[in-house]
Amino acid sequence: MDLLDNLYLGFQTSLSLANLWYVFMGTLLGTLVGVLPGLGPIATIAMLLPSMYSLEPTSALIMLAGIFYGAQYGGSTTAILINVPGEASTVVTALDGYQMARRGRAGAALATAALASFFAGTVGTMVVAAFAPPLAALAFEFGAPEYFALMLLGLVGAVVLASGPLTKALGMVVLGLLLGQINTDAITAVPRFSFDIPELMDGINFVIIAMGVFSFGEIIANLGKPPEHREVFARNLTGLWPDGKDFREASPAAARGTLLGCVLGVLPGAGPILASFASYSLEKKLAKRPETFGKGAIQGVAGPESANNAGAQTAFIPMLTLGIPTSAVMALMIGAMTLMGIQPGPQVMTSNPGLFWGLITSMWIGNLMLVILNLPLIGLWVKLLTLPYRFLFPAIMAFCAIGVYSLSNNTFDVYCAAVFAVVGFLFHRLGLEPAPLILGFILGPMMEENLRRSLLMARGDWSIFVTRPIAATLIAAAIALMVVSFRGQRFERTEDR
Repeated sequence: MDLLDNLYLGFQTSLSLANLWYVFMGTLLGTLVGVLPGLGPIATIAMLLPSMYSLEPTSALIMLAGIFYGAQYGGSTTAILINVPGEASTVVTALDGYQMARRGRAGAALATAALASFFAGTVGTMVVAAFAPPLAALAFEFGAPEYFALMLLGLVGAVVLASGPLTKALGMVVLGLLLGQINTDAITAVPRFSFDIPELMDGINFVIIAMGVFSFGEIIANLGKPPEHREVFARNLTGLWPDGKDFREASPAAARGTLLGCVLGVLPGAGPILASFASYSLEKKLAKRPETFGKGAIQGVAGPESANNAGAQTAFIPMLTLGIPTSAVMALMIGAMTLMGIQPGPQVMTSNPGLFWGLITSMWIGNLMLVILNLPLIGLWVKLLTLPYRFLFPAIMAFCAIGVYSLSNNTFDVYCAAVFAVVGFLFHRLGLEPAPLILGFILGPMMEENLRRSLLMARGDWSIFVTRPIAATLIAAAIALMVVSFRGQRFERTEDR
């Protein structure tokens, strides 16, 4: 009964007219910043923090939370339509979502992403409400060795999910890891591989690489074709909704992605990102026709989209119950609570139950608003694809260039994006998938940091990774996954001969 009483208190708080307005504003802003490459929820929340002083704490946190999980919805739109992941967690969505758009099924892909996100967000919020303390305890079981092992498993998953030879995917992951080393060492504060260029001392922004290798590279590849062979989406645009077969294929994928997202979202670092890659890898392994992945498989949209949205919801668990941020966005949320005189931690649940449960129930309302906002817009987004390519590609180029420049108001970022555009074109010509590179780039610095912390804890003893049960299990799973994948590919080659 306590849970029901708490939910009743939460809905009383979140259903007030003022808080409903802030839920709506947060989800709307979140969708917009997700659609606009380069902006993202971190920059948006950081910009809005000074204006939060004038708001009541519950309303402010409800709005900031709406921006965060709303951006997960919006990020899939550009990933599907123009192959530009709006968020790091939507990189995987672009693999099959964009291929569906090229086959005239942009509407079905967008609707699947919205419905899978709504389902995952709803379930994720239920998990937050019912299982916050146990899941927070699970996160406490993870130390530096466990995080290193988890990220190693994520990188192996990135290799496995790529189509084509595993050696190519492995090379892309290694390239991503190397690019991730361009920064300032977190422990010694010594710049690495920056070549005395001040702009590289903080590393290369994910958005720059994503724009270059995905969007710009795709445009250059298209412009290199004769006009009659360029992508013209309007030729075969079909219905705006998934059909019965799509629902049958997407529903199990969305359920599995939701489960993965709920578990991995609690973990600090890149929970939603790892969840989306893990979901894609799982769906590819379970599929009856894995060869369709990367060519427009609807499971490749439903699984990752549900995983990253469930992960975005459960990321609030450590922040709300323990006062521990699991990401930069959660750190900003804790900063907002501190600015308003609220001490983050376990006491929030007892000292300010209206805020705690009001924030949780507002997520249900926000997810409902997001699906109501996004579904009617599908027709508008698909209509954009009917534009002739000669008008569409300059608009995409300008749109992305503005997004890149807005990262730090520096033309150096635009030049970097141009370099990665050439790299993306070469990837396209060589048949290399950029998704493993992106995951290697994102996870590489975190993986290195946890490796070094682990060895400091163990005084240089590498056996720490096999003497801790969770770390040993994750490393064993990574090795087993790699061995099975290499053997499977070797078996396919033998059959082909």
